[in-house]
Order: sequence, then structure tokens, then C-alpha cells
Amino acid sequence: MQAKDSNPPDGGYGWVVVVSAFMVMGLTAAVLKTFGLFFVEIQQHFDELASTTSWITSVTIAIFHLGAPVASSLCVRYTHRAVVITGGLLAFSGMALGFLGLNMVWMYATTGFLQGLGISFSWTPAISIVSHYFSKKRALANAIASAGECAFAFTFGPFFQWLISQYGWKGALLIIGGIQLNICVCGVLMRPLASTCLLEASHSETETPPGNGASKIDKEDKSTITHTTFSWMLVRQPEFVLYAIFGILAAMSFFVPPLFLVPLSYSLGIDESWTASLLSILAVVDFAGRLLCGWYANLHITKTVHLLTMTITLISTSLMLLPLANNYLSLAIFTGFYGFFFGTTVAVHITVLADVVGMPDFDSALGLFMLIRSTGGFVGPPLAGLIVDMAGDYRAGFYMAGATLVLSAGFLVTLDQLQQRKERGNQTNTKPEKSTLPYPSLHPLKVQ
Repeated sequence: MQAKDSNPPDGGYGWVVVVSAFMVMGLTAAVLKTFGLFFVEIQQHFDELASTTSWITSVTIAIFHLGAPVASSLCVRYTHRAVVITGGLLAFSGMALGFLGLNMVWMYATTGFLQGLGISFSWTPAISIVSHYFSKKRALANAIASAGECAFAFTFGPFFQWLISQYGWKGALLIIGGIQLNICVCGVLMRPLASTCLLEASHSETETPPGNGASKIDKEDKSTITHTTFSWMLVRQPEFVLYAIFGILAAMSFFVPPLFLVPLSYSLGIDESWTASLLSILAVVDFAGRLLCGWYANLHITKTVHLLTMTITLISTSLMLLPLANNYLSLAIFTGFYGFFFGTTVAVHITVLADVVGMPDFDSALGLFMLIRSTGGFVGPPLAGLIVDMAGDYRAGFYMAGATLVLSAGFLVTLDQLQQRKERGNQTNTKPEKSTLPYPSLHPLKVQ
């Protein structure tokens, strides 16, 4: 295989893939983030309780995470392009069938299950293929791709509100589904790339000793064979386990601030119009944080796991300070700090995962990481809500989120120490060993 085909290009057509992933992030995660605009409309139409209606979003989030290992497995067996196109069709189907609005169970199955599966099948391979196309510029590429979520979320809010006012919530769902068909176009642009990591993974197998009965197989053919299995053995790697625990704790915190930010502002007596602007501030600084951190990580001045530990510490500090706000200005400032550092974290956490497991297992690792992380997303908001109810103050939820992030940073520090110990061990093992008998004449002769 030619070098230009086997090595990540770190540019060239890779930027087309990044732009495509940018669009996919916007048409999936941003749609999920702004779907709350349909909440009241659907609740009033079916005359259901808020808890019953909220299950639509809960099902979407659950399937989004649970479908990640399936999506990763399909990427390994087929191609990222095929899975993204399938995801686009599923997302469209969920919205288009939700347009019928037969009953609440129907909404669970369509805008909940199908939409969640479509998002999972689109988001997972889109973020994965970017890492395959880039090596030295991987952090920057991932940051640009993930920024699509912020850019689209900023514009989707008022756009979806306008669609609902003009066409009703059913018509808006159908139109949004049609827009999501563009995911298929983005998928077509995601041309498969033969990654060097696959050749490296198969290299050890092609050079197995003759005593094992294994014949040497062509590298190009062998890379295809090694890429057709999904690695579940990652759960036996201490580094991956530590990073997965970090993911659980981080997810417990990340879903809390957006949930309680608006109620906290209301409790401070801030007007609704000003409160809405907090979400816009959050989206803008999040976008800036992702791009700036991606650019900085691309300079390779700081090790990515160190950078992630730093951003997590800064997020926890912001969350601890945010409850001290007593007016709109102070709340907007602390919200801006939180949003910026959240963006920096999102920009590098996928890159750290790739560094932890290596590119041969990255597709499998991404799916498993999403699956394991989902437990934190499910537990975090209810736990924070319980703490808020017990304390009678929304500030308690932010303190809980900040403390959980401090705990998660501890697992990153442990991960870094483990990696450094392994690196030192590898360096020691690669040093040439001294022969025990360099000069036989210098050793005492054996007396007969």
C-alpha cells in the first residue's frame, strides 16, 4: 500500500471530512439540545403530565448512548460512511413519523427511539472518522468538528421557535426531519481511509513465528481482517477503565448546570428575557472555548491529558463560584466562564481517549466510552434534583456538580501517573541488556 494512502493526511481531504462532521454535529446534538422548545407544545397537545412528556427526550438520550457501541461495531465491520448515511435516514424517519403525532407512545417510538438511534449512528462515526484522518492536528480537527453543536444550537433556538409559530409543532418536526437528510450528504463525503494504525495492528500478526503455523499475509489484506471485529477487551485495560470512570463522573456534572441555570436566574428575580440571553452566552463562549483549546492543543505544548485535567479543574471552580452570583451581570460572567471551560473540555476529551487506547481500538473504545458514560448522564440530574429538594436551593445543584468534577479530575491524575509509569517501564525494557558472559575467559573456570 502506498504511504499516502496508509498514513493519516493531517489535512487535504481531511478538512472536507471535518466540515462534514461539523455539519453532522449540528444536525444531531444541536437538534437534541434545542428539542426542549417542543416540550410545552407536545404536552398541551396530548394533555399529559410534564414527567410523561419528558420521557421523549429521555428515550432519545438513552438510545443515543446505548446505540454508540452498535454504531462503532458497524463502523468496524463496514465503513463510517455507510453508518452515517443510515443514521441520517433514521433521524429523518423519526421526525417524519413523529409528524403524525398519533399518541404519546408513538412519540416515544419515533422522535424518541428512531431519532435517538439516528443521532447515535450519525454522531459516533462522524467524530470517529475525524480522528482517523488526523494525527498531529487531531485535537484541532476534533475541536472544529465538535463546534458544530454550538454553532447550530445558537441558530436553531430562534429558528425552531419560528417554525413552530408558522407551521405548528407537527409541521416543524417534518421540516426539521427534511433538514436532517443532509446528514446523508455529509456521510457520502466521508471517504474511507486506510489508517496506519490498522497496518500496525496487523504487523505483529504478519510476523508471527513459523512455529505457530501462521503464514505471512499481505498487509493490505490483513488490515481488513483485523478491522472486522469489535474489541470488548478494552474493559480489561486499567487506562481505559480509569478514563471511563472519569467519563461517568463528568457526565454526572455536565447535565446539571443547563438544567438549573434558568430556575436559578428566576429565583434571583431576573427577567425572562434576560434569562434567555444566558443560554445564548453559554453557546457563544462554548464555541470559542472549543476552537481556542483545539488550536492550543495542536501546538503540542501541553500533554492532552494534562490539558484536560486543567480544564476540568477550571470548570469545577466556575461551578463552585457560580452560586455566589446575586444579579444578572455576575450570573452572566460566571456562566461565561463555565461555558468557555466546558467548550475546552469537549474539544480535547475525544483526543485523550484516542491517546489512551490507540487508534486500532479507537472505534470500539468510543462506543464503549459512550455506553459507560451514559450512566452518569442518567444519575446526575436526578441526584442533583434530590439535593436541591433537600436543600431548598438551586445553588446546591451547582455545588454538587463542582464537587463531582473535582473527584473526576483525580482519576485523570491517576491515569496520567499510570501512563508515565508504563512509559518509564518501556524505556527501561528497550535498553540493551548486558551479556552475562561477554568474555568467557574473564570468568572463573569450572574445576573438574
